[in-house]
Amino acid sequence: MIACLFALCATPAAAWDVSLGPICVLEDQQSEVAVTLTHDPEGPIYSITITTPTPWPEGPVFTIAFIGDNPLRITTNQHVLSDDNRAVTVVDRGFGNVLNGMEFNETAIASLAGREVPFDLSAVDAPMQPFRTCTPQPVAQVRMDITHG
Repeated sequence: MIACLFALCATPAAAWDVSLGPICVLEDQQSEVAVTLTHDPEGPIYSITITTPTPWPEGPVFTIAFIGDNPLRITTNQHVLSDDNRAVTVVDRGFGNVLNGMEFNETAIASLAGREVPFDLSAVDAPMQPFRTCTPQPVAQVRMDITHG
């Protein structure tokens, strides 16, 4: 019984975080996958990057299947692998289906060339709202007065 409690406590919970700025970021680091969405509202340009400890295989079609109350499957051949193949990224001007898939489902499975990587969506609801309404943020400027004396 105690071992079961320790096992539950040791399992990292999904903790999606949102950062607002000139480019807004929604991200989560789970046990075997990191998921990062970006939104440049001036573009508007969106991206999703899914990073794993082991390389993704190369393949012609990348897929994300959203599983839950509103299942959805999105495929694209416009994905790019990082230099070490540990990250796969998709960039587009519209991301409504991706945002809806993430917000209204419990799990997602990213697939490329037969490799499937699931990730948890259970805690994405609250940080999704400010990410969806991301607007251009001014870059803070610092003024320094230097006095010689």
